[in-house]
Amino acid sequence: MTATLKEFLEACETLGTLRLIVTSSAAVLEAKATIEKLFYAELPKGNYANMHKDALEFHLNMNAIKQVKFEMGESKRGNFTTYAIRFLDDKGEPALSAFLQWGKPGEYVPGQVEAWQTLREQYGEVWEPAPAA
Repeated sequence: MTATLKEFLEACETLGTLRLIVTSSAAVLEAKATIEKLFYAELPKGNYANMHKDALEFHLNMNAIKQVKFEMGESKRGNFTTYAIRFLDDKGEPALSAFLQWGKPGEYVPGQVEAWQTLREQYGEVWEPAPAA
């Protein structure tokens, strides 16, 4: 599918609350948030998608994302399916992971899993974003 990362991020509004995860060599940062009200900035380092919320500022260099991958897995705690979207860099490593956030373990908001499945069907299990216009 030919689509930009900007178009994909805006489509992620349908997913509801996500657990956004960024991992470095020394730390893991997780935040629960919905992706909405994005705004964009073209900076010397790249084109950024930005979001400001009460306790979260989100800045994603869209030029650094080379692939987007949908993954289903098993929860590390509990026996239920997890649904993730991985934003991969040029080394194929996750720059950002976005998991559907459950209430009680394994209990997703009605329609949330279906929205994830719809995006996966629309974009494919793994796809490469088209360059930003």
